[in-house]
Amino acid sequence: MRLTSYTNYSLRILMYCALHRDRLVTIPEVAEAYGISRAHLLKSARHLGQLGYLRTVRGRNGGIALARAPEAIPVGQAVRDLEDTGDFVECFNPARNRCRIAGTCKLTGLLRRGLEGFYRELNGSTLADLVTDETALRDRLALAAIA
Repeated sequence: MRLTSYTNYSLRILMYCALHRDRLVTIPEVAEAYGISRAHLLKSARHLGQLGYLRTVRGRNGGIALARAPEAIPVGQAVRDLEDTGDFVECFNPARNRCRIAGTCKLTGLLRRGLEGFYRELNGSTLADLVTDETALRDRLALAAIA
């Protein structure tokens, strides 16, 4: 399994906001810190707002902030919300399944259990767990923005 860049960028936005809970952050600020395109981050931030992970404030002094406490954001649930894994493989969707061995094949069940195990493992951590070393993360991001 491979996460999309979109999900990776979205998780980075959440982590950045968790590191700066005391204020609104801006997309240009996050883009500079991570060296990622503003356009990609803007799309991710908009979606995170729609999903209820971010609070967005428009206008000149606007920005984004976490809409929930980092401890209340399980990583697996965020990834599940961001990734469209309903059709991880063709046979997960009965309406579009054209596999000739569906119903007999053991691979479907194995992949389904593996995917659920993946999310279960990620749900063992919250956003707060990803930013426990705040000082080191902030320092690294600040250095990257300067370079």
